[in-house]
Amino acid sequence: MSLIHHKDMATTLPKSPPPSSLFASIDMGTNSFKLLIVRANPSGQFLTLNHHKEPVLLGLNSTPTNPFAISNQSHLLALQTLQNFQNLLLSHQVIPDHTRCVATAAIREATNGNELVECVKEKFGLEVEVLSGEEEARLVYKGVLQFLPLVYEKLVLVIDIGGGSTEFVVGKGGKVCFGASLKLGHVNLTEKFMKHGDHNVGDMREFIRLVIEESGLVERIKEFGGVEMVVGCSGTIRAVEKAVFYGYAKSEMFENDNVILFEEWKRDWRFSRRELSGVVERLCDGREGEKARRDKFFNRRSEFIVAGAVLLEEIFEVIGIEDMEVSGYALGEGVIAESLGKVYGGYDLNANVRWRSVVQLAMRFNSKKSMRVAAQCAGIAKVIFEGLRECEEVAASLNERDLEYLEAACLLHSVGLFMGKKGYHKQTYRIITDGGHLHGYSTEEVKLMALLARHHRKKFPKSDHASLIAFSNEVKQKFRSLCAIVRISVALQQHQCINIQEMVFSISHEGFKLEIVDSKDQNLLPTTAQPLAVDTVAELGKELENFKKISELSTSNYVEKCTI
Repeated sequence: MSLIHHKDMATTLPKSPPPSSLFASIDMGTNSFKLLIVRANPSGQFLTLNHHKEPVLLGLNSTPTNPFAISNQSHLLALQTLQNFQNLLLSHQVIPDHTRCVATAAIREATNGNELVECVKEKFGLEVEVLSGEEEARLVYKGVLQFLPLVYEKLVLVIDIGGGSTEFVVGKGGKVCFGASLKLGHVNLTEKFMKHGDHNVGDMREFIRLVIEESGLVERIKEFGGVEMVVGCSGTIRAVEKAVFYGYAKSEMFENDNVILFEEWKRDWRFSRRELSGVVERLCDGREGEKARRDKFFNRRSEFIVAGAVLLEEIFEVIGIEDMEVSGYALGEGVIAESLGKVYGGYDLNANVRWRSVVQLAMRFNSKKSMRVAAQCAGIAKVIFEGLRECEEVAASLNERDLEYLEAACLLHSVGLFMGKKGYHKQTYRIITDGGHLHGYSTEEVKLMALLARHHRKKFPKSDHASLIAFSNEVKQKFRSLCAIVRISVALQQHQCINIQEMVFSISHEGFKLEIVDSKDQNLLPTTAQPLAVDTVAELGKELENFKKISELSTSNYVEKCTI
């Protein structure tokens, strides 16, 4: 296999048509704008390629009771953020018909919200859908089903805390039974009760209870005779879950500025009322050093996390919630899911539970940056895999299920870093095999994916490696083929200026050839592009040799060089 690295795409390779499998959503929220770009297929399976978030603070001057106007500064920042998003969409070649832009509470409530909507349409050609509270709740529910498909048949209450409002939706079987939106958000509550450092938590609690009581929300929920599950989503609730997971409420959480990791890495995405109360109590602790501690853990969310957590605790108390499941998906993914349904003529919302459990596990242990890196690695692997299947001899031994194993291994290959850098590939294997996180896979399939992830680094395993003894000869050969692709993909991903959309894999009498192109858009990837490093070239050379050894098409004409 030869690797050809081009620095100037225009003069070497023909432009490929925009990938129709890419979809995007833009969420113009009260606190921040979010861009989500995914690669999807007709079955409803999708993988996040880029999840970009920018603080815009449209609702910075809002309160739950008084009308407000979007400031000139926020207006200009909104336009600059959307320009950045448009650049990313162009870089990924997402076609306009696959991009949907929605706006929520701030633009819905602002006296000058329509002015921003019209300006966005004129400047970028984007049709902004200003969602009603009920429509927002419906899309949030649809997003939750993409992350937790097992709740599909259950009567579930979904709660989404935003910057300007909180959405409540009761749903079952993919259909909304009841939806409501209350003007209680972490931004407007912070503005009303915690501005200038005045933490009027007691008054804020009374206000929250009053708004919920006057809305009749509790009575409406009780009409259903009790829900089977409560699910929370959005950044605030995920931040609370993360605080529970890392033991934020415990005084010993930080030791020498490092987070102490404990034995609960197997726990699912959930927390109890007691655990929530512990986090809230610590957040409201006025002792010296607590603000710095909060700022370090919650980063940009620190300013609003107290109001958001107190709001959630009051919701637990008033509705009578004891435990909450947490979804990593929300509005943006719901918008994507609806777009997929329109383009592909509808699909089963409850399909592919297996794949979604892989995504859940990857999101549990990978940071947002690590998820982007893992998704890029999976994208490279997919290009190589599909290129190889163009050859009849290879196509006979690799199928779509093998592509699923391959992409899963790429998404999960670095989850062991959660436990520390030393020997993290071994920890990755342990997390995948011992955590009970993957659903719908056989024991052999789980082990195969775990071994692919484990052996993405260090020595390339021989066919008689101890870890492969239980596999048949056919599975061993399949494993080594997939493992070679994983290792090449990881090595290529380290050269972070590759444009995956322009990669070309071809087959000829000389062997396999993978042509890659430098991306000239620095926004496409998480770090600044650099020339292909000498150590990367050396690493690729080793992996190409491994690929040659396991390839069933290895011949004397095989190209052994790496041309840069």
